[in-house]
Amino acid sequence: MLKSTISMDDLLGDQAIAAINAEDVVEGTIIAKDRRELWLDLGPHGTGVVSGRDVEHSAKDLQIGDVISASVIDPEDDSGYVQLSLKRVAKEKGWDELETRFKNKEVFGIVPFDANKGGMLIEIDGVRGFLPVSQLSAENYPRVTGADKDEILQRLNTLVGRTLMIRILDLDRKESKLIVSEKEAQREFTEGKIAAFKVGDTIKGIVTGVVDFGVFVNIDGIEGLVHISEIAWDRVDNPSKYVKVGQEVEAIIIAIDQDKLSLSMKQLTDDPWQKEIATYKLGDFIDGKVTRITPFGAFVEITPVIEALVHISELSDDHITDPNALVKVGETKKFRVIAIDIDQHKLSLSLKTGKEPTAKPAAKPTAKPAAETAKAEPKKAKADNKTEKE
Repeated sequence: MLKSTISMDDLLGDQAIAAINAEDVVEGTIIAKDRRELWLDLGPHGTGVVSGRDVEHSAKDLQIGDVISASVIDPEDDSGYVQLSLKRVAKEKGWDELETRFKNKEVFGIVPFDANKGGMLIEIDGVRGFLPVSQLSAENYPRVTGADKDEILQRLNTLVGRTLMIRILDLDRKESKLIVSEKEAQREFTEGKIAAFKVGDTIKGIVTGVVDFGVFVNIDGIEGLVHISEIAWDRVDNPSKYVKVGQEVEAIIIAIDQDKLSLSMKQLTDDPWQKEIATYKLGDFIDGKVTRITPFGAFVEITPVIEALVHISELSDDHITDPNALVKVGETKKFRVIAIDIDQHKLSLSLKTGKEPTAKPAAKPTAKPAAETAKAEPKKAKADNKTEKE
């Protein structure tokens, strides 16, 4: 252990020296160093020591004779030395650097050191921060069927140790808050790419995710979505039956919204509905299988491509309130075509026979009470007398 370097002159001049306190930043010259301790000459404030992990992480490149700044942990320990920390000073400098980068909207690289189900854990210049899943680029976003959290974490763990280009999204020194975004770092690149596309373009991309509502496709770093309704012309219940992650697909751009593309795979092929519906006309009687029943009617499959609706008002000549009373899922019936909308892909059917609704029996007249009959007779008699007099 080194002896204190405080001289008699220093002791006599204590009254003129401002005292140091915890969290103050002081400057000193490195006078000794080993694996676990770093000794600094603090001049009139004596000798300071940095120890433990602080030395391992913050003093690797420091040499004897270097002048450095350190933060005071304890102005005087039991041995009379000033306990110091290099990490705290580095952290404050880190905040200063981050605030400059935030102000300048700088794009720079970081290496995540860990991941959780919400995103990536990072550290920049001694300041810890977070990269949320929602702020990952289209390339790195973990598209997982069913949003399985364990699988999401597995995907995120593959990003640990990799360099990601980011931009600071939110910064608050007082709250020790640092949020970064990979997506924002790519915004200019994305906007430039998006500007080159137009609705109607045919593109090729790699499937990055298959979810319940559609398919995500990466087109040279730009994210596109093929909605479930745009995968195929027939009814799609499970997108994973049509494409797999990693597969190359071809699609047409049907809409552009800021940095996202809406795509269609089915519009690159002929519409079989248009072809098959041409064989039907108004008034035709066709066989159909009931596939679904709703409060407003029943859906009927005519062919694997054509599905039609029988509105509740077209299920019977009589008024009904429950379609289940007339049709059952799975049964086949003969229906009459009553409307065809080619543009909207709609075929309307009817089970009505065309007959008039069954008439309800007329209510029988109620017999008048005897008292009312008696009251009416005098009036008649009076009228007869009047006739006789005339």
